[in-house]
Amino acid sequence: MSNPNETVIVFGASGFLGSHVADALTNAGYRVRLFDRSPSPFIKEDQEMMVGDIMDLDQVTEAAKGADIIYNFAAIADIDEAHDKPVATATINVLGNTHVLEAARLANVRRFVFASSIYVYSESGSFYRASKQAAERFTETYHDRYGLEYNILRYGSLYGRRSDQRNGIYRMLHEAVKQHSITYKGSGDAMREYIHVEDAARMSVQILAPEYANRHLILTGQERLRIKDVMTMISEIMPWSVQLNFDEANAVHHYEMTPYAFQPRIGRKLVLNEHVDLGQGLLDCLREIHKDLKHPEADDDATPSTSDNRA
Repeated sequence: MSNPNETVIVFGASGFLGSHVADALTNAGYRVRLFDRSPSPFIKEDQEMMVGDIMDLDQVTEAAKGADIIYNFAAIADIDEAHDKPVATATINVLGNTHVLEAARLANVRRFVFASSIYVYSESGSFYRASKQAAERFTETYHDRYGLEYNILRYGSLYGRRSDQRNGIYRMLHEAVKQHSITYKGSGDAMREYIHVEDAARMSVQILAPEYANRHLILTGQERLRIKDVMTMISEIMPWSVQLNFDEANAVHHYEMTPYAFQPRIGRKLVLNEHVDLGQGLLDCLREIHKDLKHPEADDDATPSTSDNRA
């Protein structure tokens, strides 16, 4: 499927999802260029790193020169953070994506891939949801106006290595290891469809095939569970007793049973025949967290990225 002569640039490549997609692209044979505000700690030797800001249109345009395909993962992706920062969320998630769209148009790329969220279907999600809805419409309208081929990938609840406190599964595992307890802001009855980030990354490359052009795809995996069930799984995995706490004074901007309320263009769910089992994925995350807690100095100088790290 891949053309070894094609160059792909990944905006937001230093973060959780972007770094895994960059790896999957390299593994598929593409030439990969990374762009983020800070150098990627996960860069491979055959990848090129460019440090810059998507809010600088000139930097983005220069970075996109010679690219055949562009992915945009750069965003404020933490829903709680976005809830408190409407201006920053609109600026980075909507205007920033428009900068990348404009650079894609000028570079005459064959495909633009936008990282959205299943929250676009919802009335939950606060300013984060609103920003993703707006950015989707700009992406669609660039196609209508300029013929820019695109994909909109609506990710569900991602988990896996390289995540941090902005990620729901990571927070639960980290609390279970460090505090021997997990606290969830809500009843725990909310349903989530969990997908391992490596599965999501592989599918995010498969969609470059011609038949997926100009389609909206849902990448939510096949692990549908209540949050309290995931907490119970984590407690059973641990070699010590883990207290499970539910804070009923929950922020109301997360959905409970389903995101489906608002209806943008229909998306088709993409699944893999083989996928990472949730239990195995949790164990792998735990190994990374345990290592980080034993050697915390490794993260002292880390610079936060705006890259997607959704819960």
